[in-house]
Amino acid sequence: MDVTSHMSRVPDFTAFPTVDQMHAELDDLAAAHPDLVSLRRIGTSRLGEPLRVATIGTGPHDAVIIGGPHPNEPIGALTVSTLLRRLVEDAALREDFGFRWHLLPCADPDGARLNEGWYARPSDRRAYAEHFYRPAESDQVEWTFPLTGEDYFFDRTLPETEALMRLMDEVRPAFVYSLHNGELQGAFSYLSQDDPALAARLTAIATAEGLPLHMGPPEVPSAVQIGPAAYLTPRGSQIAAMYGIGGGSVDYADRFGALHLVTELPYWADPRVADQTPTDQEYGEAIRGSLDGQRALIAELAASLARVKGDLTVRSPFRRALEDFVGTHDEFIADWESLPGTDRPATVAEVVGSRQLVHLMRLRYCGTYLRMLDAELAAGNLTPAVRAERARLGARFDEWFEEAEAEAMGTPIPLRSLVAVQLGAALLAADSVRQARLS
Repeated sequence: MDVTSHMSRVPDFTAFPTVDQMHAELDDLAAAHPDLVSLRRIGTSRLGEPLRVATIGTGPHDAVIIGGPHPNEPIGALTVSTLLRRLVEDAALREDFGFRWHLLPCADPDGARLNEGWYARPSDRRAYAEHFYRPAESDQVEWTFPLTGEDYFFDRTLPETEALMRLMDEVRPAFVYSLHNGELQGAFSYLSQDDPALAARLTAIATAEGLPLHMGPPEVPSAVQIGPAAYLTPRGSQIAAMYGIGGGSVDYADRFGALHLVTELPYWADPRVADQTPTDQEYGEAIRGSLDGQRALIAELAASLARVKGDLTVRSPFRRALEDFVGTHDEFIADWESLPGTDRPATVAEVVGSRQLVHLMRLRYCGTYLRMLDAELAAGNLTPAVRAERARLGARFDEWFEEAEAEAMGTPIPLRSLVAVQLGAALLAADSVRQARLS
């Protein structure tokens, strides 16, 4: 399938939509096209936010599109909007392609509202870090699907996750697409099936839009590569016990034999993340340097927490996320120490990726810590320890931000390009499913 004509019609964007704007757009499209767009509520978030899905299209196959599975990853909200509008405008895509599309712009609206402070400034890395929020691992919609294995059992599903489960149970999808993104890594994808041809097509559209490919260290050391910048999606049975989480949406999609796709796209483009030139540094040394930096961060935040813990009074989501990171992250990264084959020269991408991960963690979780302390101060909790740590960590954040900026070579990627890649990937993957079921 040639997706370039659809990608070329993606408009320019200057900001990510707020949750209220997402709701308003769904209402407007359903009201303007009642014969095409069906809008319904499939559930309710933990704080009472409606979870609404737009359904459009005809055909024997169903696709479930999940925007915002992590609230710091809002590219998918724009992709859902763009795909929905393309389906409204293009009768052939809507009627002849063979899919009914079920589109959810934001799976975690509660968390998204806590990120809205930077949504209007998507190219501002400092604003991103200062207004960053990502839930504790076991509070993430993407990773709280049930697991019922003999060795590990998880049934603490969230209301948002249960809503997605009900939707999939109802429509029995052939294709499930979870729209993710990162920060400074390159573009890459996860596929639930070992399909090198589809993986290559996904990589090609990212390259065509000028996005650097992610050729540095994978997210998890056990990742199985399908092709350049493409991996088999890890299942909950492989990683859940280590992280204390459930299955992913991929695990639930497996119940229906669905193709599951994840696209991971950066906000900023750094060409070094795709550079496979060997360096004079050993890969194992690059990994150890990254682990040392992350562990130093954990130790510093843990020591700071010990100084204020007795004074904390606000049960904020920032505190829960921070304490989860400090308490569990060292266990998560321990697998990297036993990674085989690291006694070779590291590539530029591997060196840069290992170092950027330290900067990412520092800014994310120091920013989260500061939001936790600001919540205490806003509640009138002005104890000496809280005020002292707010001043000290505020200065530390400035230091870490300056260090990250000094090493950064990333430039903001136009939102239009990011949405075009996610849109093109949706159509390529859906077409792959369609062709497989026709054969």
